[in-house]
Amino acid sequence: MTNGRKPIPSLRWWIGGLLFASTVINYIDRQTLSLLAPYLKLEYHWTNSDYANIAIAFRAAYSIGQMVFGKLMDRIGTRRGLTLTVIWYSAISMLTSLANGFYSFGTFRFLLGAGESANWPAATKAVSEWFPKRERALATALFDSGSSIGGAVAPFIVLAIYLRWGWRPAFMIPGTLGFLWLILWRWLYHRPEQHPRISPPELAMIAADKREADETLNGSPVPRWRDLLTLPQTWGTIIAKSFTDPVFFFITEWFPIYLVAKGIELRSGLVAVWIPFIAADVGSFFAGALSGYLVKQGWSLGAARKLPIIYGGLGMTLLIPTIFTTNLYLIAFLFAVVTFTYAGFTTMANVLPSDLFYSGSVASVSGLSGSGAGIGTIVAFKLIGYFSDARQATGTHSFDPIVIVAGLVPFVGMILVLCLVRNNESTTRGLVRPI
Repeated sequence: MTNGRKPIPSLRWWIGGLLFASTVINYIDRQTLSLLAPYLKLEYHWTNSDYANIAIAFRAAYSIGQMVFGKLMDRIGTRRGLTLTVIWYSAISMLTSLANGFYSFGTFRFLLGAGESANWPAATKAVSEWFPKRERALATALFDSGSSIGGAVAPFIVLAIYLRWGWRPAFMIPGTLGFLWLILWRWLYHRPEQHPRISPPELAMIAADKREADETLNGSPVPRWRDLLTLPQTWGTIIAKSFTDPVFFFITEWFPIYLVAKGIELRSGLVAVWIPFIAADVGSFFAGALSGYLVKQGWSLGAARKLPIIYGGLGMTLLIPTIFTTNLYLIAFLFAVVTFTYAGFTTMANVLPSDLFYSGSVASVSGLSGSGAGIGTIVAFKLIGYFSDARQATGTHSFDPIVIVAGLVPFVGMILVLCLVRNNESTTRGLVRPI
């Protein structure tokens, strides 16, 4: 219903662009600490275990927050929910400039993680509200690619501010971006049926797809966690994130330290820092477009989603050869292949909740998968900090065994997802959608 106001053509893609921008800002804020870590470690005399514990503070809040905010988004809606959480994490990002040691950094990172955790369940829910299933993978790729773009541009923003004004402004200035984004968000985002600028044909298309998708055998969604956790599809969705995101977060939060451990000076290694993020961005769009194309060509939804999961699990094993070289460009290339294929895997992991579950539980399942990823990342970071410090103490290379494990875990995750995400008794009973 336009209320006499001129409709915005293809409004759903403008909504997708806003979700993309939110993810970019989210990642710029979180990348600030990892980029400044080599300098802050020297200033505050942190060990790798100290840095790991600060990073774990973020992940602990992030893993709990995804589950809590996922449920909250299903209750209060995406518009209000993201408004509150973006205000939260933008303010905390700016306040991190007041930190003065290990405990204050850990506290601010915990609060930042809690606020930022809402982005993925909220964006997944928004995609399920605004996009038909044939476009859902591409829309998910659009907003998820913001993590790669945010990670790619963060070094140029953060390090430029740091080199000119120091580390405190490097936290404060990026934190203002979220408040600017909120102006557009509050103006543009409403549910389709309530939006004053949606065209009647676009509203009819979205409504028709939603009616078809939400027809169940018993007519009701499955919103409770205890019910959701009895479904193999839920566990397949959780594993898809839990066995891949920790590897990507290892790249985003430890890569600068990894390069320094290999004897590469960070300023000269910027090419290796941003190229994997660009590759992940391309990989998100490639996977989303490929999956959508396969659906249009008559592939089943499940097969179209599983192909990127398969090449993602295989491609991430190419982390392992990086231990045999110190060539910056070869490292950058291999990490780029890894992040390209990871992006295909994680794009499908992000779209699975909206493919498999009904509208009343999409954000809840997305939050559960994010919590699983958070718990996996906490365990991974704790082990990375411990083993890298232990190996440094013996004078051996810090990260080789860690990189080998990181290359193998997503392959195992791929196998488990293929076994769990399929049509079965839960589909027949109408508890999940067929795929």
